[in-house]
Amino acid sequence: MARPITLCTAQWADMPLEVLAKKASEWGYDGLELACWGDHMDVFKAAEDLDYCAKQKEILTKNNLNLFSISNHLAGQLVCDPNNDNRSDGFAPKDCAGDSEKKRAWAVEAMKNSAKAAKNLGLGVVNGFTGSPIWHMLYSFPPVDPQTIEDGFKYFAEMWNPILDVFDECGVKFGLEVHPTEIAFDIVTAKRAIEAVNGRKAFGFNFDPSHLHWQMIDPVVFIHEFSDRIYHVHMKDASIQLNGRSGILASHLDFGHKDRGWDFRSLGHGGVDFEEIIRALNHIGYDGPLSVEWEDSGMEREYGAKEACDFVKDINFIPSSIKFDAAFDDK
Repeated sequence: MARPITLCTAQWADMPLEVLAKKASEWGYDGLELACWGDHMDVFKAAEDLDYCAKQKEILTKNNLNLFSISNHLAGQLVCDPNNDNRSDGFAPKDCAGDSEKKRAWAVEAMKNSAKAAKNLGLGVVNGFTGSPIWHMLYSFPPVDPQTIEDGFKYFAEMWNPILDVFDECGVKFGLEVHPTEIAFDIVTAKRAIEAVNGRKAFGFNFDPSHLHWQMIDPVVFIHEFSDRIYHVHMKDASIQLNGRSGILASHLDFGHKDRGWDFRSLGHGGVDFEEIIRALNHIGYDGPLSVEWEDSGMEREYGAKEACDFVKDINFIPSSIKFDAAFDDK
């Protein structure tokens, strides 16, 4: 059986879940990946209230949808970011605004409760971000001492190991979306992050090819490199738009600007080779959901969401159960 096709609701949290679930069902999705903001999923409630969990799942059930995972990217970002400035005030409750450490403390509890919520919802995976105390040092000027980078990975481990302890207690895994601004943003840093937490199995990845593609990292190589750590998959495309004037660092231009050196695209409208990704996922035996994370500033989102669902249905093939040349020996 082909993998279920889901819609990540992170970019739809302005829409009530009741409304979005009906639309997603009509577009052809098998389920949702609920974002932990808006009215889609409150992890503090879900960690304590089984009736709340049942109520949220019933919204999906009555629209013939299943729940496969939840995502708490916004809280996760606050755990390791060094300053938690006013850009992230909207990620936490209003009484945390302007207070970096209050936001961080809230975020740690939010991520622990995400594991408890997933357990109560009958789920095995929570996706999200970790934040990074060293991302702002990416370009090493003023010069960065290697020990400073090492200390950054140690800080990540100090902050996340207690969170991952709760994940272990709940029998739930955390899937980091490898992504610029996170402790792991490419293959090298993903390996280093695993080493920082001593290889514990609670920590793995929410594979998203779009963030690798524009960095010119082959997403297929990532899949094979971390074949036992791909806990969830996002389907999202990206386009490199270098023309001799634009730059790969995107020039402080917002998504959708014509002069950006790269941008996210709806599935099939960028440069990601999704057939090779499906073949690689087949090779490692991944049978979890393919979750459309729809982001394209140049396309109307409801049109894009339906088209993306159809795109994944067309490419969602399973491996062969026979050798094609076996019949040659049939006597």
